[in-house]
Amino acid sequence: MKRRGVAEQMFNDMVGTIREKQEELEKAVADYTSNVPAKPVMDVIEDDENIIVKTDLPGVKKEDIKIDITEDTLEITANFEEETEVEDVNYLRRERRYGEARRLMKLPAKILMNDSTAKFENGVLTVTLPKLEKSESFEVKVD
Repeated sequence: MKRRGVAEQMFNDMVGTIREKQEELEKAVADYTSNVPAKPVMDVIEDDENIIVKTDLPGVKKEDIKIDITEDTLEITANFEEETEVEDVNYLRRERRYGEARRLMKLPAKILMNDSTAKFENGVLTVTLPKLEKSESFEVKVD
């Protein structure tokens, strides 16, 4: 019976050590990646006339968003301002990122830059990019 108690204690000590090391590793990774600019997630939708890009930018103010387009690229840059920190706060976990988020993508078709529009609502940026050439389809009859 005594051996079982010793084995259980050794196992519990190992598990405790692993948990401590895991927490240290998570903190080190979080510290390292906190300086890497975030890459906002986006959906790209294409129909016959437009390319529509929806990007999640929660916590960003409209005036902190910059959109640059060319006839075949879209770049979205957003600045996330850090909330005013309260001194002597002990964060148990800190995962939210602050600073700049940037995303550059090559568009699947050329667009009319001057006719492009953007709307920001409920933390979602929707950019509508009219295509330079409309997609048309023509049915060919088989003889």
